[in-house]
Amino acid sequence: MGQGVHMQELPGIGKRYDIDLGSPTQRISVVVRQGHIRDLYVFTSKGDEPTAVLELTSEQALKLGAVLTGTFFEG
Repeated sequence: MGQGVHMQELPGIGKRYDIDLGSPTQRISVVVRQGHIRDLYVFTSKGDEPTAVLELTSEQALKLGAVLTGTFFEG
C-alpha cells in the first residue's frame, strides 16, 4: 500500500485503511464495508475513541474524494 496508508482485512466486514497524518494525535481510518458503505473515523487524540464517525455511501465518498483532491468543479 502507499506510504503512510496501512490496510487491514476485517473478516466478514471489509477492509480498514489507516492514514498517517504525520502527527501522533491526529489520524483517520476508513472502513470499506461489504456493500460499498464507507465509515470515516477521525481521531484527534492518542486514544482509541474517534472524535467523529461518518457513514458514507459510494456516491458521497466519491464527492468527498473529488473535493479533497481538487477535482470537483462546480458547474
